Amino acid sequence: MNYSLAVLDWHAIAPGVSTSEAWCQWASQPAGSGFKGEIEKSQRIPMMLARRMSPVSRLAVEAALVLLEKHQVDRAVFISRHGELERTYKILQALAQEEQVSPTDFSMSVHNTAAGWMTIAAKNALPVTSLTAGKDSFQQGLIEARAMLSVEGVENVLLIDFDGIVPAPYDDACSEDYSPYCVALILALGNQLTCQRSTEKHINLMPQSLIFLRNFLLENAAFSIGSATGQWQWQRTD
Repeated sequence: MNYSLAVLDWHAIAPGVSTSEAWCQWASQPAGSGFKGEIEKSQRIPMMLARRMSPVSRLAVEAALVLLEKHQVDRAVFISRHGELERTYKILQALAQEEQVSPTDFSMSVHNTAAGWMTIAAKNALPVTSLTAGKDSFQQGLIEARAMLSVEGVENVLLIDFDGIVPAPYDDACSEDYSPYCVALILALGNQLTCQRSTEKHINLMPQSLIFLRNFLLENAAFSIGSATGQWQWQRTD
């Protein structure tokens, strides 16, 4: 499998890193053990909505709103490996202790919660897809976005990849070094970046979208992103 696309714009949020300058500085440093600091409070999400959102949804919606202020978007793809896992864990705890489940936690625990909040906060009912594919979620989301760009009349797609803190009972199976984080991209057709799939094994030190962003900011001519069964090899032509 191979395909190409162009990145028109980007925005990312993580603890202690929010501006483009800070992200460029992060990218120039060797891959480390994650982020440190606090996440800046949202300047765009109405307070009444923000109070009902989980921390991970606020990240995704904030990043989406930043790019929607600057771009006319035709469709959107929301990607998260774990989604609203923190809310789901709270529900399981309540059930295990035979307590009442919070109606808010129950209604907001579905995987497409952040996508729904984005359309409400932006007052923009654009078509949105929400997906997950384990450790390969970001790359599969790019394929979904590329397919959308093949539809007549779709000129660009907003892609949001995000994840929150994994609750303690599950953290043995998942690294929390880079959580929470959110990477947002505006994608269009083009030959700026070309991707080809190979079966050669490759181990990631950080989430796929952060590897992509790091190499994009460094303007690396070639880089690889690993998955469970192989790796995605990227070439940059601009």
